[in-house]
Amino acid sequence: MSKQQHTFPNKSTSVHELLDTIKSKRTKDIDWRKGRAFCLIYHPGDEREEGIKQIFDQYYADNALNPTATPSIVELETETVSMCADLFHGDEQVCGNVTTGGTESILLAVKTARDWAKQHRPHITQPHVVIPESAHPAFMKAFHYFNIDFTVTRTGKDFSADIAATEAAIASNTILLVGSAPAYPYGVMDPIVDIAALAKRKNLLCHVDACIGGFILPFIKESGYAIPPFDFEVDGVTSLSADVHKYGYAPKGASVVLYKNHELRRFQFSLYTKWAGGIYGSPTMTGTRAGSNIAAAWGALRSIGREGYLEMAKATMDTTERIKKAIRGIDELEIMGETNMCIVAFKSSKIDVFMLADVLNKKGWHFERQQLPPTLHFTINYIHKDVVEEFVADLQASVAEVREKRLQQMGNKLQSSIVKGLSSLLPEGTIAKLQQNSKPDLDNENKAAMYGMMGALAGTGDLDKIVLDFLDNIYTAKS
Repeated sequence: MSKQQHTFPNKSTSVHELLDTIKSKRTKDIDWRKGRAFCLIYHPGDEREEGIKQIFDQYYADNALNPTATPSIVELETETVSMCADLFHGDEQVCGNVTTGGTESILLAVKTARDWAKQHRPHITQPHVVIPESAHPAFMKAFHYFNIDFTVTRTGKDFSADIAATEAAIASNTILLVGSAPAYPYGVMDPIVDIAALAKRKNLLCHVDACIGGFILPFIKESGYAIPPFDFEVDGVTSLSADVHKYGYAPKGASVVLYKNHELRRFQFSLYTKWAGGIYGSPTMTGTRAGSNIAAAWGALRSIGREGYLEMAKATMDTTERIKKAIRGIDELEIMGETNMCIVAFKSSKIDVFMLADVLNKKGWHFERQQLPPTLHFTINYIHKDVVEEFVADLQASVAEVREKRLQQMGNKLQSSIVKGLSSLLPEGTIAKLQQNSKPDLDNENKAAMYGMMGALAGTGDLDKIVLDFLDNIYTAKS
């Protein structure tokens, strides 16, 4: 497809016509309303969704930039934060803000730690953070943005953060330790109690990334599952992030970042008092803040309530256990780690899991592919209770289909081996140059060979270049 410059429209287009256009474009999107997506979307059911949307619409055009102009939004935000502080065992000192998502919450927590260190550790000129290899890449984005050094530590055999490796990585300029509840790749909880205790003993801050687990772990625990402490009941935890738009079932994007006390949160804020346009103070990363998302986060928590979240958590975990049982019954598949919640990832030493992914995609199922090692990742939520039997049947049939495609699997493995061998022999960037004329095709259903090649190149400059080219190409208008 050639690039096309879309001209600015001279005349208006009817909403009816625009909706027809949208309907046509959306035929290629994942069909999440029918429970076909085990990633990206969290759906509380149509009835709950409709109520939350009505609250969203009340603030459709409102801007929370100036709190004096929209005091009702300030009330909704502070009430949301207070409800979350209560859920996460915070006392009256715990405070925070609503953000646009987990990435912003993490960015703010890291920025806060950096500025806290400027005041409390003035001798540190280059701050440093210790983070397990399973932690979310949003932390790496924060380190890049804020010029912070970091050490990535190994995880243990159970895929949780290794506390000995964490302690060994602490340096004289370390300001923050990080743990996940749970980590995204395999749904495994880090030892938050140990990490927080270590941080307190070393006079460091400790951030808990509960972005994916925060709004379901408390209700899973209430349902009788063994969930270790992870929030402000743990001595030494100083900040926590949790996404309301995941298992809180609010619309995208809404997250919260919480701090142990107000003194710490003050380092999150940005202000400039010498501007001709007036005094500028901003609590989060963005200037303009969508009042609709703040209101919808508040609306989700209030309209669903503890009873609703508990009911959805029980149904979700029942679905998860059914899927895990089915996976364990398939000889070719092996679940990664002992997941603490409704995340399931599996690998295989007998079949090509990326080929299995292609077959499942063709049956209409969508999920995430992971690397190091190659795994398939399923985030299970409330909507999947209605499709679990269909999914299990398709998974079993798909494994059988891939089992028969031995020759193609051998070809994919050979291609990956060749790429890996070439990457060690050829100058850096050579493979990326060979790939630069290959245009990304988001509609291609056969991705096994591509993901195998990317796994072989993981962590190299070649893969960095290929991914940069991919992002640049897909976000360029096509004819």
